[in-house]
This record gives sequence, structure tokens and C-alpha cells, in this order.
Amino acid sequence: MTETPTPAPAPAPHHPYGTPTTPHVTVRGEAHLEVDPEIAHITITLTARSTDRRTTLDDLTRRNTTTLDLIKTYGDAIEKLETGTLTIRPELTRHGRAERIRAYHGSIQITTTLNDFTTLGELVTRLADNDLTRLDGPWWALRPTSPHHAAARRQAVQEALQRAREYAEALDTRLGALLELNDTGVHAGPHMARAAFSTQAMAYGGAGTEAATDAAPIDLEPVRQTIDAQVEASFTLIPPNLG
Repeated sequence: MTETPTPAPAPAPHHPYGTPTTPHVTVRGEAHLEVDPEIAHITITLTARSTDRRTTLDDLTRRNTTTLDLIKTYGDAIEKLETGTLTIRPELTRHGRAERIRAYHGSIQITTTLNDFTTLGELVTRLADNDLTRLDGPWWALRPTSPHHAAARRQAVQEALQRAREYAEALDTRLGALLELNDTGVHAGPHMARAAFSTQAMAYGGAGTEAATDAAPIDLEPVRQTIDAQVEASFTLIPPNLG
């Protein structure tokens, strides 16, 4: 005769607000770190203009090639180099009752990310010395994989644990088990300093000089980044003696 196995006892129901025999405590842990940035982004906008469409495109292509070649000379200091929007648009003007094309305007946008801030100051100076070039930035930031994010999370958890222990000590008892841990967010502060540099050719349609000069590198002070982390943690308590 085959014996029927004894079913395992059903787990005790979870009471989200605790019971007199298994009281709960829920606490919040927070961390606020201020750290140096790891990378900086700059955006370079190159422009060209001429009464001839092909000349506009050729000038823009030449400036783009010169700029990319210059940026690439900095090697490992450049973490990312991307080309954005390219536009060629006509400028219309009225001539009697009709419209005609007065000139063509071209622009191309380049975004680059650097990890060497001394190089950044030098590169910004060299780029700003070129004609019909606009620079925007720098935007300082941390990498998404920065260890500072993990450090903030650990600190938030440790604070939640310390708070829970203090509540338990106030009741002359101690913590039992961790019931739940919720990550309510890790946020890097939007501390992004921005500067803009712009140069324009003096002559209409002038190409200007694109060669690097001996201008001193501009001194850029990195803006420290803040990281905020928050968690919520629930623990059981050894039932305190409240008598």
C-alpha cells in the first residue's frame, strides 16, 4: 500500500502591516554624494554660406573634415564622436512679385565626449579659433556605469538598516528579518555647466583659416555632480516587551 505523503504546511500569510507576534518596521534610507565628473560633452556646429549651392556644400564638407581630423588627433581622450544633423537651405528674397534664391546656408553638427579635461580646454580653444564655428558646452556628467552610482545605493541601504536598528533599540528589541527592499531611485544631479563660443568669417562666404593657432588653452573648471539614492526597507522585529 502506497502511503500518501503528508502535505507541507502552508506558509504563514504575509501581513503587510505586521501582527502583535511579528511586528514590522518600515524605514527610508537616503544617500547624497557629491563627486567629480568623469566626462564632458561638447557640440560643434559648423556653418557655410555662399550664393552658389555647390560652393556652400564644398565649404561645409571641408570644414567638417578638418574638424573631425583635429578631434581625432586627441586619441583616447575622445570617448565618442558623432555627426548629427546636416542641413543645406536656400535663403529666399523677394524680387518684384516673385521670390528668388539669394544665398545658400549649410550647417552640420558634431558631438564629442571627452574624458580628459585638460585636453578639453585645449580642444575648445583650437576649435573656437576656426571661422563659422559654434561651440556649445561643456556638459559635465558621470558615465552610466560609474561606480559612484553603486556607492550611493550601498550608502542608502546602510542608512535604512541603521534607522531600523535605532527604532528597534528604542523599543528595547532587535531586528528579525528583512521583508522587503525597494529601490525608489538613483538620480544624478543635472549640474551641467554650459559655455558657448562663436566665430564668424568677416567676409561674406569667407573660408577663413582652419589651422590650429598657439592660443592658450581655456581654463574650464569641472562642475561637481550630485547623486541621490533612496530606498525603502521593511524588517520584522522581535516582539518587544512593552509592559
